[in-house]
Amino acid sequence: MKLHYTLIFLVGMLYSCQNGVENTAGIDAFEKNSQTVMSYLNGYQKESLDYDALYSENAVMLNTRIGAVNDSVTVAEIKVMDQAGWDLYDFEIISEINLLPGVNSVTKKVDGSVRYYGIWRTTKEATDSTEAIQSDLRLYESFDFDESGKIIYQQFYGDLTASTNILQGK
Repeated sequence: MKLHYTLIFLVGMLYSCQNGVENTAGIDAFEKNSQTVMSYLNGYQKESLDYDALYSENAVMLNTRIGAVNDSVTVAEIKVMDQAGWDLYDFEIISEINLLPGVNSVTKKVDGSVRYYGIWRTTKEATDSTEAIQSDLRLYESFDFDESGKIIYQQFYGDLTASTNILQGK
């Protein structure tokens, strides 16, 4: 009987050690990839992103806009959209940035992906005939990474349509 309990204990220890190794690798990747996300968030607010350093060659962003024709957007399209937004508005994160580890949807284990919830303030500057307009938007964003630590998949959820309507005075 003692042998039986000893075997159960050893199997349990072996299993827990294997999970610890997997979780350590996922957490290490999360910490590394978090630096990339912070570079992205800071660069976006400064209107200056190094797309080649941040994004994988085949990266895509899920297109979550209402009425979107295509389900994803390429890096080339992201660049155009970012510049169009920067030409019209200023962007600032006004909440604490708390990066959280993501998990693999099948295994439910930390996989190096990064997510956060934040409040973005978008400002349309005043002109001679209009006052400045601001819109604060709660946003959820997540990032998946390739083997080299570059963004391969990005998605965000928030009511961008309502925010844009506010900024356009609708």
